[in-house]
Amino acid sequence: MSHTMTAFDEDMKFLAHKIAEMGGLAERMVENSIRALVKSDIPLAQKVITDDLLLDEAQATLDEKVVLIIAQRQPVASDLREVFSTIRIAGDLERVGDLAKNIAKRVVAISERGHSVALVRGIDHLGDLALAQLKEVLDAFGSRSVTRINMVRDRDDEIDAMYTSLFRELLTYMMEDPRNITTCTHLLFCAKNIERIGDHATNVAESVYYIVTGEHLSAYRPKEDKTHRIVVEQSDD
Repeated sequence: MSHTMTAFDEDMKFLAHKIAEMGGLAERMVENSIRALVKSDIPLAQKVITDDLLLDEAQATLDEKVVLIIAQRQPVASDLREVFSTIRIAGDLERVGDLAKNIAKRVVAISERGHSVALVRGIDHLGDLALAQLKEVLDAFGSRSVTRINMVRDRDDEIDAMYTSLFRELLTYMMEDPRNITTCTHLLFCAKNIERIGDHATNVAESVYYIVTGEHLSAYRPKEDKTHRIVVEQSDD
């Protein structure tokens, strides 16, 4: 029995290490994708795209390990809760990597047309918020602390509000000068990807809360993304 418990503990340490590895890589991918966008750094964007393969491989390794743990250790109660929550967290981190990759893919198209500092300033700020949120939830997973989980959810509201504001700003740029339409359209997709990264970070926070407490956070979480309500008014000139 002692040998079995030791082996199971080692398995759980492996899962925690793999999540930390995936989280660190996802965080760097987000940071690098936004930096590549701001600086028009195509080689850095290509690195993000390549790194996504590493993140996918890490998730596949974790999934295979989970199957073995369930088959060999037959975990129950809190142990089983942590195993399945780990799968969910890995899925969210993999999606964060996909979203960072999608941003990186648009760097080439945007850099070819050029952009002003004003156009990407809001994207940069939105990215800072999402990165802070992602770091917060990864720290919470590592420390098994839920004291700041509600702050993570509050920050998601802030990200949604800023995304709505940025959406309106980019629409204004397009209306003022049609030459901005292509670039601003790409930036709108980038902004939406960052907003979605915030959603996945919040999902991770909810999974961590479940691991630690065995309870679910309230499923109701009002979204501050109000872009569907924006009405574009055109002048008659």
